[in-house]
Amino acid sequence: MAKYRIGWLPGDGVGNEVMEAAKIVLDKMEFDAEYIHGDIGWEFWKTEGDAFPQRTIDMLNTVDCALFGAITSKPKEEAEKELIPELQGNGKVYFSPIVRMRQLFNLHTNMRPCKAYAGNPLNYKDDIDITIFRENTEGMYGGIEFFPLPQDVYDALDRNHPKMKKFKAAGLENIALSTRIMTKQGCKNIVTNAFEYAKAYGKKAVTVCDKPNVLRETGGLMIRTAREVAKNYPGIELWETNIDAQCMWLVKDPGNYEVIVAENMFGDILSDLSAQLVGGLGFACSANIGDKLAVFEPTHGSAPKYYGLYKVNPIAMILTAKMMLDWLGESEMAEKLEKAVAEVIAEGKVRTYDMGGSNTSLEVAEAISAKL
Repeated sequence: MAKYRIGWLPGDGVGNEVMEAAKIVLDKMEFDAEYIHGDIGWEFWKTEGDAFPQRTIDMLNTVDCALFGAITSKPKEEAEKELIPELQGNGKVYFSPIVRMRQLFNLHTNMRPCKAYAGNPLNYKDDIDITIFRENTEGMYGGIEFFPLPQDVYDALDRNHPKMKKFKAAGLENIALSTRIMTKQGCKNIVTNAFEYAKAYGKKAVTVCDKPNVLRETGGLMIRTAREVAKNYPGIELWETNIDAQCMWLVKDPGNYEVIVAENMFGDILSDLSAQLVGGLGFACSANIGDKLAVFEPTHGSAPKYYGLYKVNPIAMILTAKMMLDWLGESEMAEKLEKAVAEVIAEGKVRTYDMGGSNTSLEVAEAISAKL
C-alpha cells in the first residue's frame, strides 16, 4: 500500500498538461503515492450541469491531500448556453468548482509564495521573496449575491441604511448586489497563520492589507483583529497598508515585503501582481489549506488556446507539488525539488515560450528530473 493517497484533479485545458509534467518529477523522486483521479471542470458542467460532481467530493473525503491543475470559468449566461440541450432552462447555475471546494472543505488559508529565482530573465527584481496569505472562504468571494435585488433584501437594507434610497430609483430589477461578509474568526485565523509562518521562517514583519478608510466595517474588522493577533508575536512587526497603495509599493520596492495577509479578493489581486514580479503565472504556485484537507494548485487558468501544444510553463505546477511535499512533512524531498527547479532556471538552457525559449512543458519537467 502506498504511503499517501493523493487526489488527482487535472481539470480543464492545460491543467492536464502541467499535471503530466508534475507527475514526471514526482515519479523521478519515487514519491510513494497512489493517485486517485477526480472528475472536475467544464466538460462535466456541460454534460452534467455540475463542474464538481458529488463523486469527486466523496473521493476528496478519502485522500491525504489533492493536486489540482486548472479550471475554466465563464459568466452565468455564457455557461448556461454551453449546457447540453436537455439541461438548458432547468435552473442550472454555474459556480466555480474551486471556490465551492474551498468553502465545502473549509480550505480557509490560501498561501501563495512569490519568489525570484536567480537567472530568470522575467524577474522584476532579484530580491523578491514574498508569501501572501489570503483568506479563502469569506469576503467578496463568499458567493452571496443578488440580481435582480429582491424586495425583501432591499427592505432589510433600507431599514438600517438610509443610503439605499438613492439606488431605488434605478429599479430593483436593475440592481446587482455582491456581499463582503467577514467574520472575526476568519480574520483571526488567516492573520495568525501569517504570523506563525513569519515566526517559523524568521521573517521580520507581517503586512496586513485592506481598505478600512472606505470599507470601514469589514476592513476595520481585519485591521483591529490583526492588531490583537500581533500582540502575541512581539518579535515581529505589524505593518498596515491600503490595497491601492500596497499595489504601488509592490511595484516600487517589492523587496521591502516578506509576508502579506489580506481578505479574499484583495489577496487574489496582490498575489497575481506579485507573481508577475517574479516572472508571471508560470511561476505562481499556491496551497488551499484547511483543518482536514489541503488542495494544491498553480494560480494560472486553463489557457484553452494552448491546450494540446504542451507550451505553457509547468514550473508553477512543479513548485505547487513542492508545497504539497512540504505540507506532508517530506521536507527533504521538497528541498531537493526546489533546488532542481532553481538550477534549471539558472542554467537557462531549457525554457518555455514565456521565458524566451521554445521547449515544451514536458521537456522542462525532464530537465528538472535530470537534476534530481
